[in-house]
Amino acid sequence: MRVTTDLWVSALVRRAFSAGGFAAVLQKGAAEAGAIFLVTRGRMGEVSLFGPAAQSSYDERKPSERLFRRIEEVDNADALDRRMARESRFDPDLWLVEIEAGDDFVAEAIPLTKGEG
Repeated sequence: MRVTTDLWVSALVRRAFSAGGFAAVLQKGAAEAGAIFLVTRGRMGEVSLFGPAAQSSYDERKPSERLFRRIEEVDNADALDRRMARESRFDPDLWLVEIEAGDDFVAEAIPLTKGEG
């Protein structure tokens, strides 16, 4: 059974803070099953956007795990805002979480589809 989106996001935010990083919920969506988008910021200002992986990426043995895929690297806040505005029109119940906790934390905390990272 998959945990609610609200619980999953809360745990991610706590893990980021306990790792010495920062995380903030920029947009709160449906508590039970809203899609999660993650923005990561590196020390040199690089920004990456991660979103839900396609359903075909899931392994039948672990259907409760959330998987993400790197959508794109964005070079400025305006590009990110435009992208998320499009996503919000498609799914108004989505969550947007920003994480600044370093590459090691991101690699450990965000399960990516194979071939990404």
